[in-house]
Parts: sequence; C-alpha cells; structure tokens
Amino acid sequence: MAMTFGMHLGHVGGPMADMRKLWRFADANGFDWFSSADHFQESPYRDGNGPCFEAISTMTAIALDTTHVRVGSLVICVNYRNPGVLAKAICTIDHLSGGRCEIGIGAGWHQHEYEGYGIPFERIGIRQDHLEEAVQILRTLFDQPVSNFKGQYFQLNDARCNPKPIQKRLPIWVGGQGEKRTIRTAAKYADGWNAPYIDPQTWKAKNTVLDDWCAKESRDPKQVARTVNVGFYMGADAKGTARGEAIFKAHWGENPERKGFFRGSAKDALELCQAYQAVGVQRVNLAFREGPYDFEAIQAFVETVLPAFGIKRPS
Repeated sequence: MAMTFGMHLGHVGGPMADMRKLWRFADANGFDWFSSADHFQESPYRDGNGPCFEAISTMTAIALDTTHVRVGSLVICVNYRNPGVLAKAICTIDHLSGGRCEIGIGAGWHQHEYEGYGIPFERIGIRQDHLEEAVQILRTLFDQPVSNFKGQYFQLNDARCNPKPIQKRLPIWVGGQGEKRTIRTAAKYADGWNAPYIDPQTWKAKNTVLDDWCAKESRDPKQVARTVNVGFYMGADAKGTARGEAIFKAHWGENPERKGFFRGSAKDALELCQAYQAVGVQRVNLAFREGPYDFEAIQAFVETVLPAFGIKRPS
C-alpha cells in the first residue's frame, strides 16, 4: 500500500482565515486527510490566552469547504462529549461532506483544561474505561437500527441514530500510545490507530505492540490502518528554516522528549517520510499548531516530497 499524506490542526489556534486556507490547500494539492484536535484552550499550556477554536464546528467547516480530503479528528476527548451525542454530530458531518467523515477518539490528558471547564479528571484507568465504552457506542449507533448498551459509565436505551452515515462503515480511530489499554482498544474495536509526534523507530515499536494485540484479540491486523502526526516546522529556505526553529522551540522547548517533527529543509522532510514509510506508516499527517502558517514551506514540501511517493494534485 502506498503511503499518503494528510494535515492536522493541533490545538486549533487559528487565525480562522489561515485555517481555511490550509485545508483548502490540502484539498487542492494531493492530501487525502484533514483533521482537527479537540481542545478548549491552548495546548501545550503557556499563558492560557492563546486562541482555540472548537473541534466539531471546525470539522463542519472543513466538510463544507473541501471536496476530496477525508474529514477527521485526532482526537475527540470522550470525556468532553457524551458518545451518543457525538455520534449524532459525526453522522451529520458525514452527510455534509458527502460521506467523507471519520472520527478519532482518545482518553484525554490535558488536566488544566478539564479543571478549567469543570470536567472531572479521573485517573487514567477510568478514562480508558470511558474510551473503551465510547468506541463501542459509536459503532453500534453508526451501524444498528436500534442500539442498547449497558456500560459502567455510559448506556443506551433503545437509542436511534438517524440518518445513518452515508458511507457503509464510517471509520473510527483511536489515538494514543499507551501499550496496555489504548493500543489494545484500537486493536479490538477501531478501524485505525494514530500516534502523534514520535520518530519512526518509536512508531515501529508501538506498531508491533498493535500487531501483538490484534493477534490476542483475533483481529486481522490489516483491518486497522496506521498513521502518524508529525509536527511541521521546516522552512523553504535558510530564513524560513530559522523561523521554523524559533517557533519550534517556543512550542516544545530546546530538547523535547518527542522527536516526530519536520525541521530543516524539504530534503530533510523527504528523508524522514521515507523512514516512516520503511516502518509501515500508511499516512503521514503534517501537524500544525497556531498560525499564521508558512505556506512557502508547505509548498516546498508538496513539490519535493509528494512526487517522490507518486502523489499528484486531484483533477
């Protein structure tokens, strides 16, 4: 399977005009995915005053503004939205997009955000329980005429979710790197797994864990798509590279633990993409945070990297 490319908006920081320009650019230049994160305030936290647009509204705008890209989320926090209500929103976006919507969910992590909005921040085991129940609820609401579910935290009582998605099976993704629970949930229930900001060798190790869980859950590993989000900080020239490095350090510090970032030149980006392809990544998502975005750098990426993987602009 050939590797493809998508784009992802990190904490959805805007400005809105730049966000719209970005997903329209992706739609016109050979990318096959565009997703939004799910935050209510800036993440990682700095002074708390950065802009942050809401995820479901953003996905709706992407659906209406584009023609080709899949419209996704990486990831919706299951503690922020009742999964039944979330299913209704996603079905609506699938109709607005003409059958291009996908949903990624995760267990949540941003404690400061939970506390700010008065949402209980349970211990990780409980949040993982929420995730496992939510993915089952989404699947049954997407697929079944009438849904019943009796979980410890969520339940459905003769629930109906109409109209159903346009596509026969609306893909559900699970995002995260936890090897004991998150990746197991992806192996057991999800159509795709995504990990953010990790280098190819770390991704390879996590992917092996996913294969192991698929075997334990009697799941065909080919049924679970595998992708990575890679932070975008490269430049089109020396000046752009220096600017990208300055932004990178402002976002992540001098020596972040995670290593999954495009830095340097388009040639460097190509080499990193080839390394991801070699370990089995099926889609690389260029991950952006707040704008304004460096469209000269993005254009350099398109011209240098995409042709090397046989990707052309849609007709």
